[in-house]
Amino acid sequence: MQSILLMSVTESVEKNKIIFGPLNSRRFGMSLGIDLSPSQKQCNFDCLYCELAPATTVAKQEEILSVSEIIDELKKHLNAKIDVITLTANGEPTLYPYLDELIEAINAIKGETQTLILTNSATLIEKRVYDALLKLDQVKLSLDAVTPTIFKKIDRPHKDIEIQNIIQKVEEFSQEYQGKLFIEILFVHGLNDTEAEIAKLNEVLLSINATRIDLGTIDRPPAYPVVGISYKELHALSQLFEKSLPIHIASRHHAEANQNSYTDEAILNTLDKRPLTQEDIELLFDEKSKERLKNLLNENRVIIKKLENIEFYIPKNNLNRKKKK
Repeated sequence: MQSILLMSVTESVEKNKIIFGPLNSRRFGMSLGIDLSPSQKQCNFDCLYCELAPATTVAKQEEILSVSEIIDELKKHLNAKIDVITLTANGEPTLYPYLDELIEAINAIKGETQTLILTNSATLIEKRVYDALLKLDQVKLSLDAVTPTIFKKIDRPHKDIEIQNIIQKVEEFSQEYQGKLFIEILFVHGLNDTEAEIAKLNEVLLSINATRIDLGTIDRPPAYPVVGISYKELHALSQLFEKSLPIHIASRHHAEANQNSYTDEAILNTLDKRPLTQEDIELLFDEKSKERLKNLLNENRVIIKKLENIEFYIPKNNLNRKKKK
């Protein structure tokens, strides 16, 4: 049996940085990261698309940082320019056994800075994790698939982790949570990018009270030989989701421009189906279409709405239609 190793300050700070950044995140602002597993990958998933090397899944952390060690390092780096303190890990941050105590300690010193966790959602079924996450300002939950076979192919979860149990807790959490809740779906070519799976995802998402739903794909070299989908494909998939859902295309790395001509009516129809950002416009619209969009803005038929650091173009007449947290 392997013994649990409580890492020393010297080991964790000199060999593996606990604190990283700050990084300017387009979605979350200026982010200061806390790595709750800096020495090695400790995760209950072994996702096909993970940027970390393949590793055996675990149900708990074996190398554990102390709360005091983390807080001491955080105090050295925290300042007023930081928008969000992000809890993450080389693996799954909610496996950290002192998560509630850590969040309480961060809340005591963070001031106006927001707190955020990036989690794969699986441990929401544990009351200690569920209750701890309620104390954060922002939570990002991953939900790559809702069909059990596809979920297991993509996320390769630890034994006994079932997607239906996760979905139930995500739905419950979204109704109780008072902060900003983000759902992230990462598409892998040939697995969760089918119309059938998106229809099932859509059904589940309609029962989740999310601030924003981010659609992404593989942007970094993956652990296994899988590939992502193109921006054009992501945009097409985004059109398949219910209009009321706050969908946002998050991945634009390696996006190729596919500029087309849009009439005024086509622009309004496109924005009605799915609000677009300026980056989307640059990739999708030709120059004349951009001029037509500018005219629609001047005529107040299209407006710009900001949602959690991101500006979207939407038709004025559906301003109140989008689902809100």
